[in-house]
Amino acid sequence: MSLCLLLQIIQYIGEICRYLLNQPVRESETQHCVRLAVGNGLRPTIWEDFTKRFRIKQIGEFYGATECNCSIANLDGKVGACGFNSRLLPNVYPIRLVKVNEDTMELIRDSRGLCVPCRPGEPGLLVGQINQQDPLRRFDGYVNESATHKKIAYNVLQKGDQAYLSGDVLVMDELGYMYFRDRSGDTFRWRGENVSTTEVEGMLSHILNQTDVAELQKVLPSYARPIFLRLSPQVDTTGTFKIQKTRLQREGFDPHQTSDRLYFLDAKLGKYVPLDECLYARICSGKVAL
Repeated sequence: MSLCLLLQIIQYIGEICRYLLNQPVRESETQHCVRLAVGNGLRPTIWEDFTKRFRIKQIGEFYGATECNCSIANLDGKVGACGFNSRLLPNVYPIRLVKVNEDTMELIRDSRGLCVPCRPGEPGLLVGQINQQDPLRRFDGYVNESATHKKIAYNVLQKGDQAYLSGDVLVMDELGYMYFRDRSGDTFRWRGENVSTTEVEGMLSHILNQTDVAELQKVLPSYARPIFLRLSPQVDTTGTFKIQKTRLQREGFDPHQTSDRLYFLDAKLGKYVPLDECLYARICSGKVAL
C-alpha cells in the first residue's frame, strides 16, 4: 500500500497551521492524499487560506481539555467554528454560554440566583453541567483542592446543580455553531468597549505585510486598534507554538526594558511613530494623550 493512501488524515495543534502558511510555497505541498485535518487552534482568519493553499478538503476543528466536560467539535467544516451544540435540544448535552462581568469574569446571575444564558452573538463563558454518574459530564478535579474549587460553580442552570468553568469565552451563532473568542483574562475594556486580544492578534497576523494604518482602520474599530506596537525578531512560545505573553506583559512598552523596536499610534498624525525614551516619558507624564 502506498504512503499516499495511508496518510489521509493528519493532526494539527496550536499555531502549526499559521507557521506552515508562513513558509515559502513549494510544489510538493499539494502532492498528497490528505482529505481531513483534525485538531484545535486553527484561526478563523487563516482557515480558508490554509485549506486552499494545501488543498485540504475538510477541517475537523474541536475544543476541549483533558479534564473538561464540555468538549465540542465541528464535524462538518463550518469555517471558523470550533464546535456545535444543538439549540433545539440543548439538554441532550448540557453545556451553555453564560454571561460574565468582562472585567472580573464573575458570573452574572438573575433574580433567582441562576446564571444568565447568552443569546446568539453574545460572548459568554463556556460551562458544562457536572454529573458524576456520566463519564462524559463528570469532573474529577485536580490534586490541588483549591484549584478544583475554582473550576466549579453552583446554581448555574438550575438550583442545586454544579458546573465546570472552562475559563474560555466563546460565541454561538443562530444555528448552534460555536466560535472561540478569548481566554478569560485576555479580554479587556478600553474606551467603554470590550476588546478581544485574540481577535486583534488574528487581524494583525492577517495583514502583517501591510504597513499602512489605513489597513487597520478597515478591519478594526478605533477602540481595538493597538496604541503600541513592538517588533520582535522572535518570541517565546509553548510546545504547541502559542505565544508566551507573561514577559511581554511585564515589559510593556517601556524602551528601558527591551531593545525591540517600539511604535506609538499618533492619533493626530494618523500613523505609528517610533517610541523612544523621550516620548515614553511624555506619555507616562500625561503630556501625550492616548
